[in-house]
Parts: sequence; C-alpha cells; structure tokens
Amino acid sequence: MFTGIIEEVAEVVELTRENNNLHLSIKAKFTPELRIDQSIAHNGVCLTVVSLDEARYTVTAIKETLSKTNLDQLKKGSTINLERGMKLGDRMDGHIVQGHVDQTAICIAVEEAGGSWNFTFEYDPELENVTIEKGSITVNGVSLTVVNSAKNKFSVSIIPYTYEHTTFKTLKTGDLVNLEFDVIGKYVKRISEFR
Repeated sequence: MFTGIIEEVAEVVELTRENNNLHLSIKAKFTPELRIDQSIAHNGVCLTVVSLDEARYTVTAIKETLSKTNLDQLKKGSTINLERGMKLGDRMDGHIVQGHVDQTAICIAVEEAGGSWNFTFEYDPELENVTIEKGSITVNGVSLTVVNSAKNKFSVSIIPYTYEHTTFKTLKTGDLVNLEFDVIGKYVKRISEFR
C-alpha cells in the first residue's frame, strides 16, 4: 500500500529488455536502505526490487504492466516519481493507493494559474472509470484532488511544492500518464453494477 506522497524523483540509469519484460535500473538516494523483494511505486506502478547494489536497484515490468502504463516510454535519463511502501502506523497524508494502474491518460492542457498549475487529462471512457469532484486520483503516483470532473477527463491543481518535488515540472501537453482511480470509488461502482 502507498499514499501517493512522492518520496523522491529519481533517474532511470538503465533499461534492459528480456523477452517481453523490461528491467529498469533506478538511481535513488534511498537505495542503500532497500532490500530484495521490497515494493516501490514507480510513477504509481508497484514493482518489486529484484536486485540492488549501493548506487542503484532494479525492478522488472512484465508485458501486462507495460501494456497498461507509461513505463514502456521511459528512456535512459528519464526521471520517475518514487514512493516506498507505507509503514503500518504512519500518518496517511495522501489517500489509499494500491500501486495498480487502471489506465493511462493524455495530458491535454497545462495552465499556469498565478503561482499554481492546472493540468487537464483525458482518458479512454471505454474502461468506465470515473472521477468525482473533490475526489482522489493518482497521476503518475501522485495523490491529487480532482477538479472539473467530466465523463472522460478531469483536472488537478498543483501547488508549487508538488510541482517542484515530482515529475509534474517536466510534464507537458501530449504526455502519457498513469492513472489509479480511487479504490473506494471503484468498489462503490462495482457494487452498484449488481443492483
């Protein structure tokens, strides 16, 4: 489990393909604290540490993950939002995030708003995911509040701290992002389908 509060923006230092898998090696400040088998959210995607040394660690994304996320678009030198798994008993400053990306979206607008930024995203409505006004959404692993909710698009407002401490500072119109919709909303939607 995660909270959507980004711990570090790190660099992808190596990408290796093996059959349908993609091994990502990441240089992160917290690498010396890691161990094999730990879960880390990478742009909101929960992946398991499979190897590490003092300077970097490696995770593997399989075909299923690559087909539903933006990880396949990463290149050597790309930056990525990272969050380690939640510790039991910690404060939960974001919202409940599983690290299971539901689908991707395209950034269709970026507007500077006098010290903050508004980002608008459009996603495929065929998967029937929904947002609600003032509800929670995870964009590339960042816990955010929805504004301007519509059938297949929504906006988020980004404060300067979040802008500077996540990959939002490099996000531009046309970029693909990972979305994880609010888990409580997903359960409510599913239950209502059976009534």
